[in-house]
Amino acid sequence: MKRIVSISLGSSDRDHKVETEIFGEKVQIERIGTDGDLAKAISLLRELDGTVDAFGIGGIDLYIYVGKKRYILRDGKKMASAVKKTPIVDGSGLKNTLERRVVDYLQREEIVSFEGKRVLMVCAADRYGMAEEMIKNGAQLIIGDLMFGLGIPIPLYSLDTLDRLARFVAPLVSLLPSKFIYPSGNKKEKKPSRRVAKYYYEAEIIAGDFHYIKRHMPENLEGKIIITNTVTQKDVETLRDRGAAKLITTTPEFNGRSFGTNVMEALLVAFLEKPQDEITPQDYSQMIEKMGFNPRILDFKAEDFSKKDKANVEKLEGESERRLIYG
Repeated sequence: MKRIVSISLGSSDRDHKVETEIFGEKVQIERIGTDGDLAKAISLLRELDGTVDAFGIGGIDLYIYVGKKRYILRDGKKMASAVKKTPIVDGSGLKNTLERRVVDYLQREEIVSFEGKRVLMVCAADRYGMAEEMIKNGAQLIIGDLMFGLGIPIPLYSLDTLDRLARFVAPLVSLLPSKFIYPSGNKKEKKPSRRVAKYYYEAEIIAGDFHYIKRHMPENLEGKIIITNTVTQKDVETLRDRGAAKLITTTPEFNGRSFGTNVMEALLVAFLEKPQDEITPQDYSQMIEKMGFNPRILDFKAEDFSKKDKANVEKLEGESERRLIYG
């Protein structure tokens, strides 16, 4: 049996473990949160090193990519350096393959039209491939890297602007502790900023890491399409209650939960069974095809109509039954 473990700096409330079968082989997938405790995360990685088939790390990235430039994040590097035997990934390889494919799939299958749509991309540096593919399909981006990553309520409106800014900011950001740039542990419960919330209302589609989305999410999401990853059943209910029209997760569902891209990349690495530095984007694409990864699509509005139709049918059946009894 293959074992995939994600060690996350995020909340332990989101821990989850499933067993499934892929290519006839049993696979155990587990996510362990450390509530922002970097030392605990490093200790767990060292303890499990060599006993599992692949690690994912969550709540922080190893790298951020902006255009063709790659910046190594301090805490991500510390976590990766703790591992000597087991392959370890942060999901960035999959973001540039799977998430591009998902955007193209949604457009091609007419599930979501990006042409002319305003998209709040909460952190484009975290999902540069997704951002590029949305622009390619005609989307107008509101880029929230400064707002969601650094707490500066200034939106950007082009990847060129982000690229220019990143040349100066990214080298400094890469040296910061993860707690300053990513909502992990108790920071996820931070009170939403009204100055940031207004950009949710301006957008028709809200995309990116769900922890960033959740950080400033307003009570009213009426008609919004959410494109994200790593949602729990509680998150799904929250989005439904707040009026979102659709929820699309780029990673597939396992027992009611969509894991993060770091977990899915670790899963691919475990099955590719080749040296990690030899794995190419083409390898990921081919394995995604073989595994049949498809986005999870929940249409809340269609569910509402279905419930109304069912209620109407039950009402008509009740009236028919009364007429038969009483004439």
